[in-house]
Amino acid sequence: MGTAALGLLWAALLLPLLVSGLSTEEPTSGEAVASSSPGHCRRCCDSEDPMVLADAAHASSASPSALPYVLPEVRPYINITILKGDKGDRGLLGSPGKLGREGPRGDRGPQGIKGAKGQAGSPGSPCQTRFSAFSVGRKAALHSSEGFQPLLFDTVFVNPDGHFDLAAGQFVAPLRGLYFFSLNVHSWNFKETYVHVVHNDKAAVILYAQPSDRSIMQSQSVMLALAPGDRVWARLFKRERENAVYSDDIDTYITFSGHLIKPEDD
Repeated sequence: MGTAALGLLWAALLLPLLVSGLSTEEPTSGEAVASSSPGHCRRCCDSEDPMVLADAAHASSASPSALPYVLPEVRPYINITILKGDKGDRGLLGSPGKLGREGPRGDRGPQGIKGAKGQAGSPGSPCQTRFSAFSVGRKAALHSSEGFQPLLFDTVFVNPDGHFDLAAGQFVAPLRGLYFFSLNVHSWNFKETYVHVVHNDKAAVILYAQPSDRSIMQSQSVMLALAPGDRVWARLFKRERENAVYSDDIDTYITFSGHLIKPEDD
């Protein structure tokens, strides 16, 4: 009784192991072909011809999905150059484009040949006088007899264009510009010397010497801006004392000179 119970117990324990060890998967077509050899059992749904089964198995294994790589895609290519026609005629000229930026200046070209001599032009206007000068003197002494007395001259050293009026004792400016003038006189013993250099009617500068027991040379110079027609001359001025300048018939003690320095339009 004890031995029978023990055997049943072992049978209950080993049964699950035996059941789990059996294969429950359905055999593949290859396995079915292999198992359909003579002497083995075959299912009723299996093919009758073993070769047909083998070809089917080979075809399924050779399908693209079963290959280890992807087959390349074949695309047709047409060489268009063999279809190109003859060259066409030249088209019409297009409209000009926008003007480009000016480029750098090029090198100077070689000198050309000398041209023919041109015709002579018409005569020009006479040249304007650009020079003026004078220098005059007096050999006779002079005593003032009134308030203002012109100092006249009797000797001409230089007066090429006649700009100094000897009769009036005045220089008349021919051009607008700067002029220089110089007056030299000899004083008289114990007499006053008082002489103006006058521009038109206004005294510009004065030459003065006080009374002395000795006569001496006195000089005065000035630069004036003159307009055409302006006059420059010298005069004695009598005040409370007697006014005189000395000279004689042999030597020239009194001189008056002037010249143009610079015309205004230079």
